[in-house]
Amino acid sequence: MKKFKGTGVALVTPFHEDGSIDYSGFEKVIEHVIQGGADYLVVLGTTGETATMTKPEKQAVLASSIKVNKERVPIVYGVGSNNTQAAMEEIRDTDFTGVSGILSVSPYYNKPSQQGIISHFQNIADESPVPVILYNVPGRTMSNMTASTTLELAKHPNIVGIKEASGDIEQCMQIVHHKPEEFLLISGDDILTCALRAIGCEGVISVLANAYPEIFKDIIHGDKETSMKAAFRLLEINPHMYAESNPVGVKNLLKHMGICGDQVRLPLLKATPELNERIKDVLQRV
Repeated sequence: MKKFKGTGVALVTPFHEDGSIDYSGFEKVIEHVIQGGADYLVVLGTTGETATMTKPEKQAVLASSIKVNKERVPIVYGVGSNNTQAAMEEIRDTDFTGVSGILSVSPYYNKPSQQGIISHFQNIADESPVPVILYNVPGRTMSNMTASTTLELAKHPNIVGIKEASGDIEQCMQIVHHKPEEFLLISGDDILTCALRAIGCEGVISVLANAYPEIFKDIIHGDKETSMKAAFRLLEINPHMYAESNPVGVKNLLKHMGICGDQVRLPLLKATPELNERIKDVLQRV
């Protein structure tokens, strides 16, 4: 699964002030990250504000990403739900031409048992015509996928890796120690990527790589010293990315960099004046 190693960028979806999708801004983001050395694109994950989009909008954003990308790097498409049947229907209704894989978040809100999570993903993997990357993010889903759950799912021939955002290093070590050789542990936490790489992580699906793909290229592909120095460069900016929920912070950062606007969709609000000034200050100093 070499195509899913390295830096995957969890792309933002830029919006105009009226809330419509800014496709010109989206193209600028894609060009910025590809030219900066991103290894693949992740379209319509959490950072893409998928939860606020209609089905036609999601299809249009996916089609736009494929058109702009021009097969330069692989594309991973976000397909996740707390309704297993709805996720399977979305897979059936999606044209996967130009898509290399899907990223599927663990069911949120329902708080299923571990066996429920296993059955959910097995059904999705059976339905998907492309490889599946699991996504464990307990801070959003309110339930953790244990290492044993991940390892059970790793036995499925169409499940190729997991984006781990639990922040639990020991859990990640258990996965790496017992997983099949080709199964990928992918960092879901920008600031822990360098540390996770030390225990066998083979990449990241990153928020901050929207702005700093070159830094993540060094973190993922550099030697130990290069990776650590690159990671330390993110220490000041990283907390501001989540102070008012993702992707509020990174969109504000991209606005200051002149790449796209910082509009988000309700129930999120764009960065407060205070956060705007903090991000601007860090960008100017660091």
